[in-house]
This record gives sequence, structure tokens and C-alpha cells, in this order.
Amino acid sequence: MSLFLHKSIAAWRLGVVNICRALWYRLGVRFALNPVTKLTGQPAAGPFFLEPGDVGVDTLSLPNPGLVDETMIFGCPAKLTSKQGIPLWHMSVFTGVEADNLPWWQLPDFIDGLGDIKGVWEASRFGWLLGFSKQALKGDSNALPLLNSWLADWSIKNPPYIGANWKCGQEASIRVMHLAMAAHLLSQVENSAPGLLDLLRVHLRRIAPTIQYAIAQDNNHGTSEAAALFIGGSWLAFASQSEIDRREANRWMRLGRKWLENRALRLIEPDGSFSQYSVIYHRVMLDTYSMTECWRQSLALPAFSEQLVKRLQAATAWLGNMVSPNGAGAPNLGANDGAWLLPLANTDYRDVRPSVQLASVLFSGCRAYGEHGPWDEPLEWLRVPLPNKVTNYQSSKRYDDGGFAVLRDNAVMVLFRYPRFHFRPGQSDLLHVDLWLGDENLFRDAGSYSYNCEEPWQSYFSSSKAHNTIEFDGRDAMPRLSRFLFGAWPKGRNVSRLADEGGNQTIAAGYRDWKGAFHHRSLSLTDNVLTIADEIDGFEKIAILRWRLSPGEWYWEDGWLIGCDVSLRVQASQPIKRCEVLEGWESLYYSHKTSLPVLEIEVGMAGRLITELRY
Repeated sequence: MSLFLHKSIAAWRLGVVNICRALWYRLGVRFALNPVTKLTGQPAAGPFFLEPGDVGVDTLSLPNPGLVDETMIFGCPAKLTSKQGIPLWHMSVFTGVEADNLPWWQLPDFIDGLGDIKGVWEASRFGWLLGFSKQALKGDSNALPLLNSWLADWSIKNPPYIGANWKCGQEASIRVMHLAMAAHLLSQVENSAPGLLDLLRVHLRRIAPTIQYAIAQDNNHGTSEAAALFIGGSWLAFASQSEIDRREANRWMRLGRKWLENRALRLIEPDGSFSQYSVIYHRVMLDTYSMTECWRQSLALPAFSEQLVKRLQAATAWLGNMVSPNGAGAPNLGANDGAWLLPLANTDYRDVRPSVQLASVLFSGCRAYGEHGPWDEPLEWLRVPLPNKVTNYQSSKRYDDGGFAVLRDNAVMVLFRYPRFHFRPGQSDLLHVDLWLGDENLFRDAGSYSYNCEEPWQSYFSSSKAHNTIEFDGRDAMPRLSRFLFGAWPKGRNVSRLADEGGNQTIAAGYRDWKGAFHHRSLSLTDNVLTIADEIDGFEKIAILRWRLSPGEWYWEDGWLIGCDVSLRVQASQPIKRCEVLEGWESLYYSHKTSLPVLEIEVGMAGRLITELRY
């Protein structure tokens, strides 16, 4: 099948309406037809935030936030590149190169020499607003003056709609959400400084004209921009003195509410799976809706629909069941761009429990974790009461709408990924298995590293090589059509139900790929053994089974590979041509990569491979 035909089929599956939306946006921007290219404005002038009064938060029991200039960059503690204590807003934290200061729509998507543009955007997401706000609430008298000086400098250095920091509507939306959460923390929603409202208004005028492009992505761009319009529009409608300004604000609020409802019903499956098939992007979506619900409650706005709430309840349960047995981690599933929209808890970036706890309380009226811990901190900062009712989201369950199954047995957790693609897959992770034993992630996903980097890394992290599955003939299970798009999405075959018979949990699924290779995988989990059987055929020359292992010392003994208190062996019905441990790579944090051992078993004939892991 030709590449053109693969692209045509992929376009059809992406949706004709979405393709038209994206094309209309790109043509409108390129030829200056979209009204967003005509926008002008003046930089907002501070002060933006005032000294907080009584905000109704007992901060004595909450931990002191770290220094804001040693903030989190893509989930890692790091210093922002600064001059005289203020970030350099146009300089990439990766390359040290500054982006051109042109109207945003005249800047290319990929700028030569700049590298990944996310390195420029990170400081301008305004995540540091929450850190400054917490410092102010803990009694730091320098926090608000610093906050205002940073915002004033940003406003001057990023005049409306000029420069890379205005290029993405989602980035502008994240700033709006952080402005709103800072105002909520500091109790300055009802008495907002004029400069803050001016800054908010120029952002909404950037977001509204291009939201159709965000909707066309069928991902968190649409939920983020809808949330910004709803939050910012309702805020300005509440604060505006002018009837004209109120009408504009109400229009934004209605538009945001419309798309928040629409996106929840379209992008969140009934079983809670999200369109991006990613733990981190699932958290981004869930935090977005949690912030929106906090805001809605604070202004006593009409409730969202029952259907939206049900989808968010399911999405909360899905993420809650991705938490590792010891609670501090989660599978490195799917794309991961380092986003952490609500870093109010004193936890690691990869700990999703604070997001699960907040969403569970807001949408289900119960706690996911009964014991008090750092997962409660977002609720305490945001003044969300903790209910007495407690639920448990962790159980063995199949999420067939999204193509996932979770098997649990005490301290063991297995995640199984199989093809059920209602939306575009971001990684070639068909039949991937993730295994946790307590706090040890024994079988690991690679993550995504960077969206704009040199080869071989650009292709490696989303490829079949970077997952615990079988690679046929040195290629991916789907043809790569572009940087972010695979074609020929296979359908799951022979998908079995998740069964538990006498303590033996089983699940199975398979697929046939675009070149005829067939792979069927069945899993069996007992109280001390995980058995994985792979049946393969239809390939031309070679098939390579990979198990990406936890870093540490691994050694061979009597045919078993031993390490991390487990024993692993692979047997096959056909001759094994090669069995060795090589170096592979993983990325737990965006733009950071580290090595890990990878067991590779190569065969040249169809047959059956059986992996047995004892613990």
C-alpha cells in the first residue's frame, strides 16, 4: 500500500471535519485571513496582584514551597535562565538560543537553531505564579513584589501577539488557568487589580479566534482552550463595568462551556480512557477540568451537565487505577511533554495521586486516599473540603474502549496495552506490557523524550523498539506518516475478557499489521508468577521480543536472567537466533534520557515464545 493511500486513510480516520478545521486555520493564518492576525494591543501594566488579606487557608500545616527561581522545568527541579533575577522569556532552556521577536503567526512551527520550542514556552506557562502565591500565603513578604515584577517584565517583553510565546493558543490558555488559580489562592477573584484583568483580556482575544484549530486536534489543546475561555470569560463578566465588555466576556464564557461539554463527551470514553492514550496527558486533561470545576464553584456558576460529570468520574477512576502499588509512580505510558498544570503538592512530578484525589473529591464526592498525605495539599490550598467517604480505584479491570487492561495482585500491577484506536495513536506500543512489583517498575515504557530533537532519538522513543513488545523486520507496527502521526492503525483481534479463575488472572489480545505480520499475546498472573505467551507469524526475516528492564545488576544463572529480586526466562517453540542484554533508553522527564538494560530475543521463524517471570 502506498504512502499516499496510508495518509488518505489516516486523514479519513482523523475526521473530515477536523481536517477542514485545521486546513482552514492554517490557510487563514498563512494568508492573514484569520482575524487573529489583525489583533493588536497594549502591554498590560501592573500591579497585577495585591497583598492578600484573610484567604481562609490554614497554611501552618502546609509545607513551605521551594524558591521559585529554582522551579520545576518539565517536572525536574532546575533554575530558570534569568537576568537580574527575572527569566529570559524568549531564550530556550535547552539551547540558550532566543526566538525571533516577530508577530507570532509569522514564525514557523520549527525554527532553525532554536531546537524544541517548548524550551522557550516553559517559563511563560506561569507555573511559578502558584509558587509565589504559596510563598506569599506562608508569610514571605518578598513573594508578591517578585511575582508582580516578573509579570510586568513578561508583559513588556511579550507585547500582545508578538513573539513565540503567543504562537500557541494552548500555551496562552495555560497562562490564563495559572492566573486564575493564583487569584483564587490569594482571594483576589472578586477584587482583581485592573492590570490583571487587562492581561487576562489580551489572552482571551488571542485564544477565541483559533479555538477551532484546537478542537480539530482531538486532544488536550481543545480542553485547555475551552477551560481558559470559560474561566477567563466568567471572570471578566463578573468584574467588567462596561456592558460591551460584559457581552464579550459572556460570549467567551458560553463558548468555553460549550466546548468543555463537547470535549468531555467526545474525548473521554465511557470507561474513562482519554483520546491521547497517555498517563501524563490524561492528568493534564483531568487537572484542567478540576481547575474549571473549582472556579465554577467559587463563582457559584451553573453546574455542568450530568453527562460531563459521569465522564470525569470515569476518567478519575482510570487514572486512579494507573497508580503503582506503592503509590508514588505510574506507568510511563504514551506521550509525555513534561506538563504539570497544578503543581500544588510537595510530590514528584510523576506522582499523579494529588490529581486523582482532587478530581475524586470534586466529581465523585469522595476521597481516593483515606490517610492524610501530600495528595491532600491541592485541596487544602484551593479550600476544597475533604469529605469523609473514601473509595478505592485500584482493581483488576479491562478498559476496552481505550484498549487497556490492569491486573493487580497485592503488590503486583500489570498494565496491558492493545489496539482500540478511536483516535490517533501517538506511539507504536501495540501489546506493550508494563510490570510493577511494589515500587519497582520491572518492565518499562520508554516515554517520549522530546518532540523536536535529532535522530535517532526523534524516532526511537515512540517506536516499537522502545516498548515491551515484538518488533517485526526492523520496522514499527504502523508506518510513520509524520512527526506526530502513524498510519494503518490495526484493529484488536481475539481480545478476551479479563478473567480470574482460582487466583489466575488472564487476558489476551492480538493484531495483524499493515504488512501482514501477526502477533497475539496472552497474559497469566498468579500470586508469584507472570507468564506471557506470544504467538507470531507473517513476518519476512526476523522478529525481536524486547523486555525493557529496571536499571540495576542483571546476571544469567541456569538459563534464568536474575535481578531486582526476580527471575526471568524466555523459551520458544522455534530456534532462538540471539538472546542478550543490551543498552536501551528511557525518558522519565521531558528532554532527559537515561540508559537501562533491555533483554532482546531474536527469532527468524513463526512460532510461540513464552516469557516467565517469578518473584
